[in-house]
Order: sequence, then C-alpha cells, then structure tokens
Amino acid sequence: MEILAYGVLSDERPLLQDALEQHRLRMLDVFLTADTAPLAAGFPVVSSSVNDTLDAGVLSLLAAGGTKLIAQRSTGFNNIDLTAAAELGLTVARVSYYSPYAVAEHAWTLALAVNRRLTRATTRSREFDFRLDGLMGRDIHGMTVGVIGTGKIGECFARIAAGFGTELLGWDVAENPACLELGMTYTELPELLSRADLVSLHVPLLPATHHLIDAAALARMKDDAILVNSSRGGLVDSTALVETLRAGRLSGVGLDVYEEETGVFFTDQSIQGVTDDTLARLVTFPQVLVTSHQAYYTRTAVGQIIDATARNIDDFAAGRTSENTLVPKS
Repeated sequence: MEILAYGVLSDERPLLQDALEQHRLRMLDVFLTADTAPLAAGFPVVSSSVNDTLDAGVLSLLAAGGTKLIAQRSTGFNNIDLTAAAELGLTVARVSYYSPYAVAEHAWTLALAVNRRLTRATTRSREFDFRLDGLMGRDIHGMTVGVIGTGKIGECFARIAAGFGTELLGWDVAENPACLELGMTYTELPELLSRADLVSLHVPLLPATHHLIDAAALARMKDDAILVNSSRGGLVDSTALVETLRAGRLSGVGLDVYEEETGVFFTDQSIQGVTDDTLARLVTFPQVLVTSHQAYYTRTAVGQIIDATARNIDDFAAGRTSENTLVPKS
C-alpha cells in the first residue's frame, strides 16, 4: 500500500521505515496544510502528526486525491474534523495508547527544572557566573501536589509524586483506585487549586476543559505555586497566565504545550522570530520553561506510536476496526 507521511521528524524516519517496510512509504518533513495536501494525490493512506491541519477543506482535498485512510501518529485528534471525514468516506485512526511514563517523567522534569531555577543557572554557568543569588528552590518532599486528570499519565505522575513524599490531591470525573492506594484525596477543583503547591494538568482537551485554567482558576492558586502543563495547550488561558506572571505570582511554570502552537512548535523560528506576542512574552519570564511538545518524545513512546500506526494501516487493509478507529471504513 502507498503511504504518505507528513511532519516526519528526523528521529522518526528509521523507525517508520522499519515498521512500514512492506509498504511503499514516502516521508515528508513538511506539515499537512491546504498548500501541501495536493502532494498526497494518489496515496490511499496519509499518516498525519498532531500539528497537521485536517479541517474540512484539507480533508476534501485528500479525498479528491484518492486518500482513504488518515492514520494519525498521536493520541490527540482535535486537529481532525471527524464529522467531515465521515461525510467524505475517510477512515480515521489514531494511537490510543503509548508509554504514559514518557509524559509523566517530562512533566516532572519541567516541575523540577523551574523549581530549582535550572534554566537561569545553566545560562549563568555558560557565562561563568556561578553566583547562587535568585536560584533558591524548595523541597518537593512535603509539598501538596495537585493532579488534574488521574488517568494513565496522571497516575504515573502521582506515583512519582508519592516517591518524593508529597501530599496528593486529585480531580477527575472518576476516581482512580490506584491513585487512592497512593493516598490521594480527591477534591473539587477550586479546593485543589487553592491548596496545592504544585499543579500538573493531565486531562484531555474537550469543550468542557478548554481554558480550565483561566483567570479565576489562576487567582485561586498560591502566589508561589508551580503550574505544569504537558497535556494540551488549550487547557490554559495563556493571556490570563501572562497577566498572572506580570503580577508577580507563581514561582514556576513549565509548559510543554501551548494553545497556539500549530505552525510554531516543531519548526525553527529563530530567524524570522515568533509573531505570537503571548508566547514571546511567556518565554521572557525567568520562572517559565517552555519545551516544544516533546513530552512523548522518547524512544519507547515513539516506537509504540509507530508500531500502532502500522497496525492501524494493516487493520484498514484487512477491513478490521480496533480501539484506535475514530471513523470506521464506510
């Protein structure tokens, strides 16, 4: 089967090549947009990344070119118009599971880095400035840690938190027995935000969770709290976050995602510069650390994502569906 994969990163190439060696595979480093969609003409399978655009217009172009399957190489699929895909007769599959440890560990990497001022310390060391002024952090041991979303990734984050010796608070639509065994206390969101020294987000982006952390939520948090988001950028109102930081509140913010990251993350913006004023302002705060949606980016997790993508393609060819199927074959 002929497959065109968009947005392929250099580290992904050998893994994709090995997993799909029985197919005719073409890999592009450009993202899927209305401008690049015509490149897929004649390819029955298009493999997309989370930063590709698959709105109704792009899907129409793909369908007109003969594409039958969209195989998304991610768990998230909010970039795909599923209704339009169904109307166009396109099958859509995603990766429903990959290593939750990858994301949870990166979330803790962000939390520890902003807590211990590692970005500022590294910059100073490169300039041979070895003063400690302004680098004081806090012990994680004894902190109250709030976990918003206690599914697979949230549970892994909580297990690490328990290892540090923290008090665990949780918020979710359903309680996770494994988190309860760790000693987690489930609370209403306002109470979690007001009590937690560190808040980490692990819920999906849905209409109900869009800007879950808005100005009101930020106002409830402690002035010296740490906020980490390794889930979806739209969970946080970025404008409200900037205003909170401008007011001198929050001792650390670690962001692996940003609500307007499409077209920016995974690309080199160093020459032309970033035109998003909110993002540009965020990265100037010394207590903020932004990474480029890399929490999933471990050899284990990426390998699992690619293996699942290969299975999705094989399932489509055999007329099978699975838990990864979002829009079945019509």
